[in-house]
Amino acid sequence: MSAELIVNVTEGETRVALLENGTLAELFYERDRGLGIVGNIYNGRVVKVLPGMDAAFVDIGLDKAAFLYIADVRNEEEMAAGFLPPEENVVVDDEFPLNEEGLDGALPAPQIEDLLQEGQEVLVQVSREPIGTKGARITTYNSLPGRYLVLLPTVDHVGISRKIVDEDERQRLKNLVAEIKPEGMGLIVRTVSEGKDEKALQHDLKFLLKLWENIRQRREKTKPPNLVYQDLRLVQRIIRDLYSDEIDRLVVDSDQCYHELKEFIANFFPDLHCEIERYTGIQPIFQAYDIEIEVNKALEQKVWLKSGGYIVIESTEALTAIDVNTGRFVGKKNLEDTILKTNLEAAKEIAFQMRLRNIGGIIIIDFIDMEDRNHRERVNAALEEALKRDKAKSNVLKISELGLVEMTRERVRNSIARMLCDPCPYCEGRGFVKSKSTVTYEIVRELKSYGYDPDVKELVVMVNAELADFIYDNEGLSIDNLEYEMRKKITLKKIDHYQWEEYEIIART
Repeated sequence: MSAELIVNVTEGETRVALLENGTLAELFYERDRGLGIVGNIYNGRVVKVLPGMDAAFVDIGLDKAAFLYIADVRNEEEMAAGFLPPEENVVVDDEFPLNEEGLDGALPAPQIEDLLQEGQEVLVQVSREPIGTKGARITTYNSLPGRYLVLLPTVDHVGISRKIVDEDERQRLKNLVAEIKPEGMGLIVRTVSEGKDEKALQHDLKFLLKLWENIRQRREKTKPPNLVYQDLRLVQRIIRDLYSDEIDRLVVDSDQCYHELKEFIANFFPDLHCEIERYTGIQPIFQAYDIEIEVNKALEQKVWLKSGGYIVIESTEALTAIDVNTGRFVGKKNLEDTILKTNLEAAKEIAFQMRLRNIGGIIIIDFIDMEDRNHRERVNAALEEALKRDKAKSNVLKISELGLVEMTRERVRNSIARMLCDPCPYCEGRGFVKSKSTVTYEIVRELKSYGYDPDVKELVVMVNAELADFIYDNEGLSIDNLEYEMRKKITLKKIDHYQWEEYEIIART
């Protein structure tokens, strides 16, 4: 499979597209306003401890206090006993190794008030962006990812990426890292370390240790809340985390970015053979690679399948619902065969869309009902297989008798829809607006409320121009009767910039 990274840089915004076999697979955005904060390390102050939720709120200098759950709080007693942090607490991709030793449960579970007190200073790292009304999620298990290694300054452990499957290679890397690991610290061997020698890993470790020392020194010199470490910018992170032998080339349309990447690789990853091309075409780079069209499609609710079926994706703050329909696909044999083929095709497309749109959290998939148990198992297996290319961790439950699949997908950053869109100012995010008739009757009822006031001689109704035309055409007689009944003149005034549901009544004496 061929893969390319396409980088588009404009003033204030950087976009990176990952193409697999010429098809847009993932999309990353970074804007100077509202830079992403996942991976940043802050010197924070605990502002509130919530025993009932086993959590605390920490001021790290953002608009909203960050959320620190008890599982994200480093416990010195547990660390001394060899306990490892939960996988989701390490701010890197899905490479944190399983705890092969397991947790023996010998120590009693601590309470949040035993670990944190209000006013306490804590060094925390952002593990999830603020999403919707929720603040950022943070962890005290700080981690610093490099090209080949991830440094865990507070966890004494050596781990190997799950994606390195060869047992001899795993053991070689584990022995190698055990020799260079700093005392009292931990290291995770990343997937791209496969086949690398000690020199490459030591170079990476030297850089990470220097970085950690700078963080410690900056923390000592600052008072909370304060940012003590900001993660790399988007393109540099892509090089560090995504670039591998599977990537054929990287194409960038900015001279400055091109030279910065060359310098970045030469300084930090000198053994990385990264083919960087400077795009010089006349057409904008995302248009030249047909990416712009795919970006717009990724914002649509309905996604058509090649067979003629389609899926509908609707997201709320709590969960995302995905519905599968046969659409125009009528099949060739029988109904069960048609349903199975539609569901199998939809399973692959759903996994693709979740990755492309970066849909996270709870996801409910409503496949078309299948009576045959074997068919349900085939669809479930197809979905799990399609998710294997996704770096985000997911947990998929078996398909139910109703054809529903409940699953979760790791949510670290905002989805494309949240990144690129604002709630509709007309419907205020509801997804629909009141009908013309509904707004008209609201106006009529409010007009009647002025009937008791003898001083009012005229009522001027300022409304959307299209709604005013609707009232004249459909409710003109009702307005005339209301004027006669109230003995007051009623005038409609068109306001072009008014929204559909927006109106104002002015009473004149």
